[in-house]
Amino acid sequence: MSQEEYKLKTVIREKVGKGSSRLLRRNGKIPATIYGNISSPKSIALSTKDISKRLYSKHFMTTIFTIDLGKESIRVLPKDYQLDPVSDVLIHMDFLQISEKSTISVQVPIRFINQNKSPGLKMGGSLNIICHEIPLLCPANKIPDSISADLDGLKIGDNIHMTDIRLPEGITSVSHANCTIAKISAPISSS
Repeated sequence: MSQEEYKLKTVIREKVGKGSSRLLRRNGKIPATIYGNISSPKSIALSTKDISKRLYSKHFMTTIFTIDLGKESIRVLPKDYQLDPVSDVLIHMDFLQISEKSTISVQVPIRFINQNKSPGLKMGGSLNIICHEIPLLCPANKIPDSISADLDGLKIGDNIHMTDIRLPEGITSVSHANCTIAKISAPISSS
C-alpha cells in the first residue's frame, strides 16, 4: 500500500465559469473543485505543471494529495479529471476531501501473478482479462496500489472470480461475488 502523499500549492479561485477558467489555463493554471466531507465545495486553481506530472504516473486516482490553501491544508483524493478532446491536455480536476476515518470507494488495478505456474498458459492458452480494475471500499489511509490475482494451477477453461481474490483486512469489494475477473482460454488452432 502506497502511503506516499503529495503536496500541491493552490489558491482559492475568486471567479468561476468558462471565461475565468480559460484565463486560468492561459496563465498555466488548471481550475479544480474540492468537494465532500460535509463541507461546501471549494473552487481552486492548481499549477498545470505540478498536476500534469502526477496525472500520468501510476496509481494517480488512488494517490492522496495534501492541498495547501495557505491558511489550511486539506487531504484529497482525485475523483475525476477532464482532458481537452483535441489536444488531450488536462482542463479540469475534481477532488474528494477525505479524513483519516473516511471510507471511500476507489478503482484499484488488478495484477496477475504466477503466470509461469499456470498449466493452461504453459499449454498455449491465453489469459483473457475481463476486469483490469475492481471497485473497492477501503479506509482512506489504506488504499492498495494494486490487488493480486493468483494464476497458480489454473487450466484452460478456468475462470478467476471476485471470490478467488484475497483482499487485505478492512477492504471489501463493491463488485458482485461471482464477477469474473479473467479466464484462461484455449489456444486458437491454425488450420
